[in-house]
Amino acid sequence: MSVQVPQSVFKFFKKLEKNNNRDWFNDNKPEFKAAEKEVKVFYNTVLDNLNKHDEVDKLKVFRIYRDVRFSKNKLPYKTHFGGSYNRVKPKLRGGYYVHLQPNNESFIATGFWQPEKEDLLRIRKEFEMDDSEIRAILSSKDFNSIWADHFIGDEVKSAPRGFPKDHPAIDLIKKKQYIFTKHYSDKEVLDANFINEIDNAFKAIRPFFDYMSDVLTTDLNGVSLID
Repeated sequence: MSVQVPQSVFKFFKKLEKNNNRDWFNDNKPEFKAAEKEVKVFYNTVLDNLNKHDEVDKLKVFRIYRDVRFSKNKLPYKTHFGGSYNRVKPKLRGGYYVHLQPNNESFIATGFWQPEKEDLLRIRKEFEMDDSEIRAILSSKDFNSIWADHFIGDEVKSAPRGFPKDHPAIDLIKKKQYIFTKHYSDKEVLDANFINEIDNAFKAIRPFFDYMSDVLTTDLNGVSLID
């Protein structure tokens, strides 16, 4: 039987959006805990599916409580569930994320959110030296059937220090993040096939992950850094 996101999850969040305060939440906490339990089954099934074709060693389902200390938004609770999956380091790099939020705000994401300084430099140096392999991956038919036009991430305005502004790969070099996101409607998320949609999308990202993992575990001469 297919595991799917229950409608009760979105129903709870829609009510929470209108009553985002501690008194209401505490009065309705049993409903939240029931929704959370069902969602964790969904997230763990995504994990099981991933480990059939990848190596993921950690799932984190984020807590509903917001950290309001440094935020202008002082509402105490998130109105979504988020789950992240880390691939086995150091040989594999990158990660996956599944965001479940009503009002057509759900999405999946994959890639590199906050590369460490050394990793970011290594990626940029690779693109500076040869960008043919990454461009072949990004332009392939199978990859683009799912991830076309979903490549996002913060960038520097012109060029990072030490890199020429007119380099042919500057569009890739100036990125600070290498992220792919894909958004879904509530109808799509609540469909029984959504879990397969997630898995197919994450399968399709593998050529990108394989390439980036190879880059980040070798030096510029292709010598392994982890053996």
